[in-house]
Amino acid sequence: MKSKQSAGPRSDRTLQEFVGGACRFRRRNQARSGSRLARLQLRLDQFAALLLLLLFAPLMAVIALLVWRRDGAPVLFGHYRIGQHGRPFRCLKFRSMYLDSEAMLRELLERDPAARAEWERDHKLTDDPRITPIGHFLRRTSLDELPQLFNVLRGEMSLVGPRPITLAELPRYGQVRWHYLSVRPGMTGLWQVSGRNDTTYDERVELDREFVEQHSLKLRISILLRTLRVVIRGSGAR
Repeated sequence: MKSKQSAGPRSDRTLQEFVGGACRFRRRNQARSGSRLARLQLRLDQFAALLLLLLFAPLMAVIALLVWRRDGAPVLFGHYRIGQHGRPFRCLKFRSMYLDSEAMLRELLERDPAARAEWERDHKLTDDPRITPIGHFLRRTSLDELPQLFNVLRGEMSLVGPRPITLAELPRYGQVRWHYLSVRPGMTGLWQVSGRNDTTYDERVELDREFVEQHSLKLRISILLRTLRVVIRGSGAR
């Protein structure tokens, strides 16, 4: 079951107006995204996601049980992110926060100016009181992101690509938003293997631009191999 904490965009029309030009951008890039190579990459991603889901099914079942025992249902959290061509989708994760996390965040930001400034700058908190004990472990090991394999299977994400961002973050990308919107966001990418949460927000944007401009099969394989090392070390995860 997906979490009820996340609220989607008020309407598709509002989303398209905010994205500004996503439809025109899609038409300009239909040839690229509909190419034989792009379709092959999509099918390979989906095939790999299916195999990984079968491989990790027992582990995912154990994680779901641990989350449920600690804080009840739902065990999955679906938060709206912006996908290729500006299409919104629910990015799935194992729930790593308490059920009343939104109220906890509002209360924290109202009473703590430093936390409010950090949230406005990075959309993250270094010491986040909303995260459950099992949630800390899941985030440190990146196991909370395993359900995104379903997003890959549905064609909403890729195994490798820019980090999925929210609608509120898109304006911060400036002209780089067109780089981001031209590809499917990934479970892993340059940001995840280049410091992750230890990077600044501007550095994250630059890494996404770099990935799209230098995209190649060699780069994708390199990122996948580096991801294994990062996950084992827990580099930049929190």
